Amino acid sequence: MQTMNISLPDPLKRFVDGQIAQGRYSSVSEYVRELIRADERRKAEEDLEAKLLEGLNSPETELTPADWARIRKEALTRLEAHKKPR
Repeated sequence: MQTMNISLPDPLKRFVDGQIAQGRYSSVSEYVRELIRADERRKAEEDLEAKLLEGLNSPETELTPADWARIRKEALTRLEAHKKPR
């Protein structure tokens, strides 16, 4: 695991310390990791939404069984990648 040092203005530092003091997180590192994971999820949801909108706005085409097999394989690969421990 890598170490990162960050600088925060006093109000943000007090806010983070408050989150830890409330018992929501056991450490600053845990809090920051959770924020990063939430940001990853948000970006993935934005990407999915953009792709869905692109699909909805594109001309209709017939999907073949081979197309569905390729889509399914790609989805399963992505799902397995998200399940791997970080």
